[in-house]
Amino acid sequence: MTPLIDVVFLLLIFFLVATRFDDADRQLEVKLPSAEQAVPDVLRPSDLLIEMNEDGSCFIEGRQLDLPSVENVIRERVASNPTTQSVKIRADKRVTLQDVVSVMNICKQYGAEYSIRTE
Repeated sequence: MTPLIDVVFLLLIFFLVATRFDDADRQLEVKLPSAEQAVPDVLRPSDLLIEMNEDGSCFIEGRQLDLPSVENVIRERVASNPTTQSVKIRADKRVTLQDVVSVMNICKQYGAEYSIRTE
């Protein structure tokens, strides 16, 4: 009976952790642009997720940041992880292209790889 309880307990922990990772990816409700050739993108623990809503505001870990603050966060992350830092941009499809390009430019400036998430 005890091994069965241990297995059930481990499964419960696994599903709680897996559910938490799924929620972390979707803190901001945005409508992603669609692409027919889109490939599922996996968010690694070292990746920095930047979410942008339709008015161009940037959110990192649920906190709204202005562009200079986003630049500081990217600079700090690249300094602590210089070779493999990547940034995932999850922007609403109604956001202006200039807002997304500004974030991409910051990533390029500090040497972080970036990608844009789509549906």
